[in-house]
Amino acid sequence: MGIVISELQLNIIYDHAENIYPEECCGIILGAIDQFGKSAVEVIPTVNAWVKPELVDDLSIVEEINRTKHSRYTIAPEDIFRAQKRGRDLQLEVIGFFHSHPDYPAIPSTCDRDRAWEIYSYPIVSVIQGKVSDLKSWVLDNKGVFQPEQIQID
Repeated sequence: MGIVISELQLNIIYDHAENIYPEECCGIILGAIDQFGKSAVEVIPTVNAWVKPELVDDLSIVEEINRTKHSRYTIAPEDIFRAQKRGRDLQLEVIGFFHSHPDYPAIPSTCDRDRAWEIYSYPIVSVIQGKVSDLKSWVLDNKGVFQPEQIQID
């Protein structure tokens, strides 16, 4: 299985990644899933809503204190709800979430893995010095390990 995405949809992702650089961009992919894989129908760029944690009572987020939008992203819940509603209206579903890695390879980080779910595609765009350099898509397997996902450009 893989993900089918159009040239136009890729250009939307690339433009968003370059325009948001040096911060991570992010967005939602609506489409359909069948026995052959996932087909993207609409790409929805979103605002990176990452906010640095204020208080640290939980040792698991100590590392997050020094993070910025350059190395973290969050999609606001209201953006996800809006995309889910649009998907229902169009008889589509959320099939993935994309984001960029400024000045870093298009490989998932530990944070990416910790936030991932098996059913979604996770395209990552590497943006080097403001220009898209690479795109790779990933899926989480049932053991919690990211596996490369084939991208077919339609």
